Amino acid sequence: MNTFEKIYEVVKSIPKGKVATYGQVALLAGNPRWARVVGYALHVNPEPGAIPCHRVVNREGRVAPGFAFGGEDVQRQLLESEGVIFEADGRIDLKKYCI
Repeated sequence: MNTFEKIYEVVKSIPKGKVATYGQVALLAGNPRWARVVGYALHVNPEPGAIPCHRVVNREGRVAPGFAFGGEDVQRQLLESEGVIFEADGRIDLKKYCI
């Protein structure tokens, strides 16, 4: 299994209504230094319907401004549709929603 495949397997395991940070996904995929690689992998996600890349946020609990599948507003809408609530400052409470 290559690096991107490992990352996709981790992302597939994030439950609906939960999120993970790029760093968490990197760690779970086998290398805590792969956070940027996680971003690259998600940007070229071959199966957006099957690999829920919208559930990956940055370490501050913010959505990606360059979300590859419609922008940050789409990522936020997808998360909100799963029950994730955003704080007034646009962040997600990672203590509540992080895997």
